[in-house]
Amino acid sequence: MAKKKDEKTNVMRILDQKKIPYTPHFYEEEEGPEGTRDYGVHVAQALGQDPRRAFKTLVAKGASGAYHVFDIPATDSLDLKKAAKAAGEKSIDLLPVKDITAVTGYIRGGCSPVGMKKQYPTIFHQTALEFETIYVSAGKIGAQVEVEPRALLGLLRAETADIII
Repeated sequence: MAKKKDEKTNVMRILDQKKIPYTPHFYEEEEGPEGTRDYGVHVAQALGQDPRRAFKTLVAKGASGAYHVFDIPATDSLDLKKAAKAAGEKSIDLLPVKDITAVTGYIRGGCSPVGMKKQYPTIFHQTALEFETIYVSAGKIGAQVEVEPRALLGLLRAETADIII
């Protein structure tokens, strides 16, 4: 039997388990523009969201060998120097696409800060706290969750910093 597009994802199950309210949003799974910046904006527009409230999840590896998760508005780009400083690393590099699934358990375009294989240190861009709710991936292409940022950051033990260009 084929799975329904709008069934619960692991991200939603984790939020339910932790009693964190959220609103699921689904969109047609289609090829968006190349590049994570354009794709995130494409997804926000497909859902009628303000792209500044739609946060994309990026994973990086620090000079120490540790992995770090960065969530930034879909409209922006990660500043590697600022991100390294915020993470306490000498330098960081974004994880190659081929390594995303092995490290996070998610695929490109469906990577969520919630429910990765391991809980990595997570930093959201400071603008996340300016909104009543923000959107992050629900763990698969075609699904997002709208959640109160303080509740999400608390669950992830995440910090905020100025990490965009």
